[in-house]
Amino acid sequence: MGKVVVITGAGAGVGRATVTEFARNGCDVGLLSRDPGRLGEAVAEARSFGVRAVGIPTDVADPEAVEAAAAQIEDQLGPIDVWVNVAMATVFSPVSKLTASEVERGTAVTYLGQVYGMMAALRRMRPRNRGAIVNVGSALAYRSVPLQSVYCGAKFAIRGFTDALRSEILHDKLKITLSMVDLPAVNTPQFDWALNKTGRRARPVPPIFQPEIPARAIYFAAFHPRRQTWIGFPTVKAILANRIAPGLIDRYLASAGYTGQLTTETAPADAPNNLFHAVPGAYGAHGRFDASARSESWEVFTSRHRNALWAGAAVVGLFFLHRLARRVDV
Repeated sequence: MGKVVVITGAGAGVGRATVTEFARNGCDVGLLSRDPGRLGEAVAEARSFGVRAVGIPTDVADPEAVEAAAAQIEDQLGPIDVWVNVAMATVFSPVSKLTASEVERGTAVTYLGQVYGMMAALRRMRPRNRGAIVNVGSALAYRSVPLQSVYCGAKFAIRGFTDALRSEILHDKLKITLSMVDLPAVNTPQFDWALNKTGRRARPVPPIFQPEIPARAIYFAAFHPRRQTWIGFPTVKAILANRIAPGLIDRYLASAGYTGQLTTETAPADAPNNLFHAVPGAYGAHGRFDASARSESWEVFTSRHRNALWAGAAVVGLFFLHRLARRVDV
């Protein structure tokens, strides 16, 4: 029998790609998402790989609903081995145009949704002293950008909560792993259904990566834990550059941070958004940027194969040391 894995935000985007990745590798999956239609499609796709799948319409901002979903999954599939927190909701808007309810809702889904997921997972994993939790972070958990204050604030908060919990797990000597996978710009439907108050259609800042890349990294982190996995060179660059010159990055984003995230197309004023209610429709893992999205990331490759790469580097180093020693007759 395969591992039992819970995935939030499973109906579309990175969550949907993650469902496919775990199911393809023989894991039974419990899917949490708000839209019953997409949830049913994701369940059917997972079952096509010969695994068991349960879909539960769930708003992750509701802690009681998350707890009830976890209980139902264990009743139907068995003990939860892995919990993956992917669900998010956001607003593209200057802070001056945000309402308190929009900030509250975006934070509740993106930040508290992961907190409630971690808590539900821990209630079950702690007594068994085993399990893995994978949280989906972002380069924007380290370097904020204009127009995404709600999302950036929530991702910063997830990083803080995760680090605190990790220390507690280590203190209690629990055999529970906790990993964070930090994403770059990904080709998902969020750029079409996130609440947009800018007046122009939103887009990810290139280079853009396909959702299967983070899905593979999430799967790997579940069974080969890394404290953190950075996906894509833009993520590495954003995190390290902000450590070196945050003030310079502030000024750069003040001039380039708007245009990089917006197209020249006008956004319909009445476009549906998924902040408070799910947007129905046949959305899948991918957004509208397939033509320009990348399917590989060398950062993920090096993380997955770091032992082999270190071994290779050691062999090369010994070879050159040997050559040097022969030259100087050591």
